[in-house]
Amino acid sequence: MEVEEFIEKKEVQRIPAWASILLMVVGVFVFFGLYSTIISWGLAVTVGEGVMKAGMWKYNIAESCMLLAVLSSAMILLYFERRPFSDLGLSIKGHSEGIWYGALLAFAIYVIGFGLSFVFGLVEVTGFQWDPVTLVWTFCFFLLVALAEEIMMRGYILGRLMHTKLNKFLSLLISSLLFATMHLFNPNIAFLPMLNLVLAGMLLGATFLYTRNLCFSLSLHLFWNWIQGPILGYEVSGNDFGTSMLTLYLPEENVLNGGAFGFEGSLICTVLMIVFTILIIWWGEKREAISLAVPRSC
Repeated sequence: MEVEEFIEKKEVQRIPAWASILLMVVGVFVFFGLYSTIISWGLAVTVGEGVMKAGMWKYNIAESCMLLAVLSSAMILLYFERRPFSDLGLSIKGHSEGIWYGALLAFAIYVIGFGLSFVFGLVEVTGFQWDPVTLVWTFCFFLLVALAEEIMMRGYILGRLMHTKLNKFLSLLISSLLFATMHLFNPNIAFLPMLNLVLAGMLLGATFLYTRNLCFSLSLHLFWNWIQGPILGYEVSGNDFGTSMLTLYLPEENVLNGGAFGFEGSLICTVLMIVFTILIIWWGEKREAISLAVPRSC
């Protein structure tokens, strides 16, 4: 039996990392404009312009165009970089448990975060409305959001940075800063929400450092947004998507309850994201140490 040390080789790419990321962003904008125009025209001709302006339809149509744009741009760049589509980390095989862990973590964060906010009077529940149709539509929307943003920011950009000589944690930080920059023009943006968006990027990307898979981050992103907005009634990254199951009242808008930006603008969220990101990295480092310590037979 012979013990071998497996050292990950950094691939020589045809396009520099900074250029790849820039081309990815530009490509997404170009393809989004193209798909939006084509789909909007097609729907206007077939079902009428009113559909595109009705409730969640407009959001789902726009986000579908965004997902198509992200996939188109990523596939073109992967082709020129001679990288397989699997590098985006979309495989479920062997990673299905990540879906459950991601949903569980989102649930745990809100049980703790919303629970503390409610107990200490930072938020009050003033109404309840059961609208399953709206919940399904919003679930579909936030699934599209999660797919588009995770494929772009973690699957492609973080994955691309990890093919360079950069330290993996620096790669995670850079991708998280870019993720926060995407939300720079969201309503009610401020310093703490921006900091929390960087931390959210690190929380979402932490498992990718060790698994090269998006199942966990996709699930966490989806349920994070869906529970926050349509279920609990917070704004989602400053955006109000209308009807929610709970109606919230904030006696005072402050950094403890997130104010008009929603839970993501709160100090409670800050602390929870730091704690869970550290736990994920601890798990990942322990997992890697065990993997390297196990002898491999030839």
